[in-house]
Amino acid sequence: DTIGKGLVDKDLVTPSVVFGALVGAMFWNVVTWLKGIPSSSSHALVGGIVGAGVAHAGLTGIQWTGLNKTLIAIVLSPTLGMILSMLIMLATSWLGVRATAAGAERTFRALHLVSSATYSIGHGLNDAQKTMGIITVLLYSTRYLGGEFDVPHWVAISCYVAIGLGTLSGGWRIIETMGTRITKLSQHQGFSASLGGSVVLISASWLGIPVSTTHTITGCAIGAGAARRASSVRWGVAGNVMTAWLITIPASATVAAIFYWIASAF
Repeated sequence: DTIGKGLVDKDLVTPSVVFGALVGAMFWNVVTWLKGIPSSSSHALVGGIVGAGVAHAGLTGIQWTGLNKTLIAIVLSPTLGMILSMLIMLATSWLGVRATAAGAERTFRALHLVSSATYSIGHGLNDAQKTMGIITVLLYSTRYLGGEFDVPHWVAISCYVAIGLGTLSGGWRIIETMGTRITKLSQHQGFSASLGGSVVLISASWLGIPVSTTHTITGCAIGAGAARRASSVRWGVAGNVMTAWLITIPASATVAAIFYWIASAF
């Protein structure tokens, strides 16, 4: 609902708006994928729909309530994730103070698998739904849905399959950046980051806020690394990632507006 009708007035959306939004989002996704930068596909999509929507109807078409809560979440989700992960690191370190190193490693290896699976559930609760919103508003705008804003089952299944195939196909540069370049995570730190991220994602999904899973887990990884020692985080790499975050929405919005105008010409 937030993506499909909470950012731009759904009655103003046209196929050209959706086309521009998707091209803007895909452009930014491909650029950051090639560079190995873990940026937000969620906020690229937000930037795309807003950029194309403004190009079509001006600022009057913007739904400010939905856009404002999304923009606030850009800052809040990685910050909360970082704080939560640091607190989880500190709490579990205190609880396991009497454990041997080998015993702690075995325990956190198992817990890390559980927390990673929980984080994946949080990912599924938030990310595939954004694309469902875009497809549904396109179907609504072309009267396919008969005037009702409801997600058809085939749309939901298509989005689940697509996001699953995308995850399966890799993106190894991004994996390397997250797993080793920002900070090298132990099993304990990985568990803390995944658990902190799970709490943020599941809470945001329950509240209907489209947050970035990428931003969230990056903040969590920084928090888990800094909880051990601040010097373990490569702050230069983290700074480059955050710079990409800042320009995600403006860049995707600009490209979306350009392609909206191109599509409208035809």
